[in-house]
Parts: sequence; C-alpha cells; structure tokens
Amino acid sequence: MDTLFETDLSLALIQKGKVRDIYDIDENRMLIVTTDRLSAFDVVFDDGIAKKGAVLTEVANFWFEKTQHIIPNHLTNEPLSNVLNVTDAQQVEGRAIIVKKLNPLAVEAIVRGYIIGSGWKDYQHTGSICGTQLPNNLQLAEKLPEVLYTPSSKAAVDEHDENIDFATTIEILGEDLANQVKQASLALYQFAAEFALDRGIIIADTKFEFGLDENNTLTLMDEVLTPDSSRFWSAKDYQVGTSPQSFDKQIVRDYLETLDWNKAPPAPILPQHIIDKTAEKYQQVQRLLTQ
Repeated sequence: MDTLFETDLSLALIQKGKVRDIYDIDENRMLIVTTDRLSAFDVVFDDGIAKKGAVLTEVANFWFEKTQHIIPNHLTNEPLSNVLNVTDAQQVEGRAIIVKKLNPLAVEAIVRGYIIGSGWKDYQHTGSICGTQLPNNLQLAEKLPEVLYTPSSKAAVDEHDENIDFATTIEILGEDLANQVKQASLALYQFAAEFALDRGIIIADTKFEFGLDENNTLTLMDEVLTPDSSRFWSAKDYQVGTSPQSFDKQIVRDYLETLDWNKAPPAPILPQHIIDKTAEKYQQVQRLLTQ
C-alpha cells in the first residue's frame, strides 16, 4: 500500500492527530500509526504523500536507537503481531510502533542551529529570535553563533503552536524539569547535527516532544528528527544568503507561501508535481540517513 490516509483497526482509537492515529492497547501501552497525511502550518491537507508514514517511522526509529545514550524513549520494540491480528498488521506494517504510555509535557522543544523560516522573519523585525538578541547583519540561512532553544506551547489539531519564553516553560513544567528538557533537546540536536552532516545533511532546526514515565523519568516520545519535525538541507548545495535545497516538507510550505491563503482550514489543493517532489525528498533523506 503506497498511500495510507485513514486507518481502521480493531483496537480502540484514542486520538486522530494531524498525521498520527493513536490506538489503545492496555493501561501501559498504545499503538501509534504514522499515516501519509500531510500537515503544514498546523493544517491537515486532503492530499496524502505516498509512503510518507513508512519513511517517517523508519527515520524516527533510526534516531530513537541512535540517541538512547542521551535519553530513554517510548519504544517497547515489540512486534505488531503481539497486539494486532493479521489483517490489521498488514494495514499498518512499517508505519506502526508499540510504545509506552507516558504523561506528555505541554511544551514542544524547538532547537535552531540556523536562521530560517519564522526565526528569520522574527530577526528581520526585532533583531532577535523568540526574545534572544542576535548580532546585526546575519544573512538568510546563516549558521547561528550558538544553537538556540526556543520552546513553544503544544497546539490542538487545526490550531497553531505559540512561541513561549523559557520563563513560561518554567511556569508550566517547574524549573528542574524545564532545565532537563532544555539540556536534553540541545544534546539531541548537537549529536544529530554532527551525525547528519557526515551524511551530507544539515539539520537547520528541529522539534522534540517529551513525556514522563511511571518513575517520572524524562522520556523522548512522538517522533524524532524526521522530515516532518525538522528542516533538512543538502550540505553540498548550502549557500548563505539563499533558501537552501530542502529534504523536508519545506517544498510544500514554499508553494503555500505563493498562494493567497490565510493558513486556516480548509487547506488548498496541492498540485501533483508538489506532492511527487515532496515524496521523493522524504525518501531521499531516508536513504541518506539510514543506509
């Protein structure tokens, strides 16, 4: 099955997210299915991206394994046959994982290594990114003097995330946990950025999500360092002052910026060549990272 837009399993559906469907297994575990649905600017599109869910699942699992020395993650590493019948397993094979149930934190941990996107717009207006003052005369896509941690609140489906400062993060999580999240996020980014660069990929920015397990241990969850949660650039084509060639859904965002669209539902229809090019880029970054 090249494109999976909706799932229908015999388990109880807990939540249908922008891209992921979450099913209940028991009091300790749940099943996360990554579909081929596309979300941009926090809006879900009617167009799916072929094999996207399988790519995101493989890339995320690859990084979960690579970063275990930094922080534990939510994977149980069980086969789907432990919880699904044959028909259900075939429907979501390669796109589903069995994970521990966690108490999710109400903060998205965003890390920026380069100035691009909303950070570039913020800098042009204020000389800063999310309140962090930066040197004058930085150029588009330039590497930042230091990696920035710029958290945001977590939005519901069809709502927009909001940038928050670190003081607000402390109010939400408490000082100790807020610092744990920040340090883990920076360590994850720095490790991944170095690893990816050796494979010709610049990780311009990314976001992480965390939860607490039954022992209140900080645990990495959701997805990690995928083309959906990160901005990946081709290192060989990278040039300061221009918007770099992208391996992620920036192709979609760039197209949407040319439209007269208010970034609220309903989403516009995407041309087939944008869909095909996006699918190709997802699969390209998968090959570069995992092979």
